[in-house]
Amino acid sequence: MHSPQVTPQTQVTFVETDFARVHLASAGDGAPVLLLHQTPRSWDEYRDVLPLLGRTYRTIAMDTPGFGDSGNLRAHRPSIEIWARTALAVLDTLDIGAATIVGHHTGAAIALEIAACSPERVSSLVLSACPFVDQARRQDAGHRKTVDDVDVRADGSHVLEFWKRRQPLYPEGDTDLLGRYVRDALRAGPMAAEGHRVVNRYVMEERIGLVRSPTLVIAPCRDPHAYPAAGRVAAAISGSVLREVAEAMVPFPDQMPETFAAIVREFVDRQNRRN
Repeated sequence: MHSPQVTPQTQVTFVETDFARVHLASAGDGAPVLLLHQTPRSWDEYRDVLPLLGRTYRTIAMDTPGFGDSGNLRAHRPSIEIWARTALAVLDTLDIGAATIVGHHTGAAIALEIAACSPERVSSLVLSACPFVDQARRQDAGHRKTVDDVDVRADGSHVLEFWKRRQPLYPEGDTDLLGRYVRDALRAGPMAAEGHRVVNRYVMEERIGLVRSPTLVIAPCRDPHAYPAAGRVAAAISGSVLREVAEAMVPFPDQMPETFAAIVREFVDRQNRRN
């Protein structure tokens, strides 16, 4: 008889970097895996993924500066490049040389930049719902509001507006997922909208061709923002693997944590066997 697999307990802590005070959640031991969240979420996006991957790996989810419980950047304007440098500083603080870097939406753009600027630090790369930001997207983004650009109002109606704007992007009737998103959005304050603008300022087309790490591109098929870009992202990264997930939506990691964790684990296991 097989004994049940024990799920490791999640631990939370803070680390100091030159960029910001960064909040981390971690679980498990083994080869390191760093999880990077979308805007305007926090490590909570990976709350259920973390202990699943922690059964096999030392899994760390960080709050990007300005989100969750991390502090704001001390001396820099937010950018994908600075957030990538902050993530590398976190790895330095933890004495981690190379890690698997996993990112979802904004986190995927940060993960891509880490692989472009410091390939020796990335043992493998997982880009879930990764945007493709080029000149056309940057120009288009300058003419419209982001999905989370909501004005705070004294009567509290902005809370309902956050909910309604995201509701079509979430599983029908899943009030728990929407509630978790709204809590993170309110906590992020102005960064809820600015995080999207940060992505839209990223000159990705000059960076994506520098990625040489073994790469998995995950395409959530019911994500209207990211799914159309998935093939383009995969085509721009030499040797990458594209994996479509039929029912996955914008909140894929917390919508389907078992599926998300299984896909990541399968890919990382395969890369580890090759090495």
